[in-house]
Parts: sequence; structure tokens; C-alpha cells
Amino acid sequence: MRVKFHQSLDELKEKLLMMAGMAEQAIQRSIEAYRTRDLSICELVLRSEPAINRLEREIDQMALDLLAMEQPMAIDLRFILSVIRINADLERVGDQAVNIALRVREMGAFANIDLPVDIPKLAELASAMVRKALQAFIEGDAEMAESVFHMDDQVDKMNDAAYYALSSLIKEQPELTPQSLNALIIARNLERVGDHATNIAEDVIFWVRGADVRHVGAVQP
Repeated sequence: MRVKFHQSLDELKEKLLMMAGMAEQAIQRSIEAYRTRDLSICELVLRSEPAINRLEREIDQMALDLLAMEQPMAIDLRFILSVIRINADLERVGDQAVNIALRVREMGAFANIDLPVDIPKLAELASAMVRKALQAFIEGDAEMAESVFHMDDQVDKMNDAAYYALSSLIKEQPELTPQSLNALIIARNLERVGDHATNIAEDVIFWVRGADVRHVGAVQP
């Protein structure tokens, strides 16, 4: 009976990693759309959202079934609860990708100008946070999860810098407001991706150590 239970946990983990791959691909595509202003890539991002939403529901149902039928305890219980929360964060990463694609589509109506913000670099850092948080999940490594918190500080600083640079540009050249405003919102979307990665890291720590570090940073139990 326990063997079947642990096989089910492995299947749940595989499903979550599939979800992670889809969410990460959506972010990568949305940034490629920004970089190239290729609206066909925006459409790929928008069309991928229903599949991400379906998989979120499927994973949640698997987790709830395991809780109801197996009544797990201790680390197994924390694992399933963590999967449910990580699943929700990954779905929201997919939502951020959709938001970025919609903004890029709006930017397509205006001239493609150089803006004083490095969106691809911000995206790479936010995506790296997600990858590291998920690697910590795969390896059950709480220390690796803690390292994600430091990366979040860098993303926040880049987002703040983008805000000030683009706000100044809007004041100095109001005719560039549409492009600047959309880029500002995209930077904010990527900052939110970083926040979701931080949430995932916190869930890994909860699973491995049994410590709830939400809102207080990484602490030892």
C-alpha cells in the first residue's frame, strides 16, 4: 500500500515539473516576443494558457485525492501541501507571461524605440530564480531554496531602476508614453515572476524543514 502511495507522490512530482516547463516556456516566449516584436509569438503564449490552467486543476485534484484517501502525515503531508501551493504559483507565472504578451501586442501599434530598460536581462534573472527554486524542489534542498531570496533583491532593484528610468522618460518625452508605460508594466510583471519564485522557495523550505518562513524570510526551525 505504501509503495503505491509513494508511486503516486512521484507521479504528482512529475506532473508539477511538467507544469513548471510549460510556465517557463510561456515566459521565455513572451520575452522573445518583446525582443523581436513578433506578434505571432504573442499568440503562442495566449494559446498556451488554457493548457496550463487545465494542468493546474489536474494537479490539484491529484493532490486532494491523495490527501483524502491516504491521510498522509509529517513530511509526506507537507510535500503534498507544498505541491498545491507551488502549482498555484506556477499557474500565476503563466498569467504573467500572458500579461507580457498582451503588452507586447499593444506596443506593436507604435514605433519600436530603444527604451532605457533591459527587459531581457530582468527576464533572465527572474527566470533563473524560478529554475533555481524548482531545482531546490527536485533535490529537496532547503539551502538552495534560501539562495533564491538573495536573487529576489536583485530583481527588485532592477524593477525599481526601470520604474525611475521610464517615469523620467515619460516626463521628458510624453510622446513616448505608450511604449514606456507598457515596458514599465512588463518590468512589474517580471518582478512578480520573481515573487512567485520566492514563494516556491519558501514552500520547499516548508516541505524539507517543516518551517514556515513566509513573510519572515529564511529561518531555521
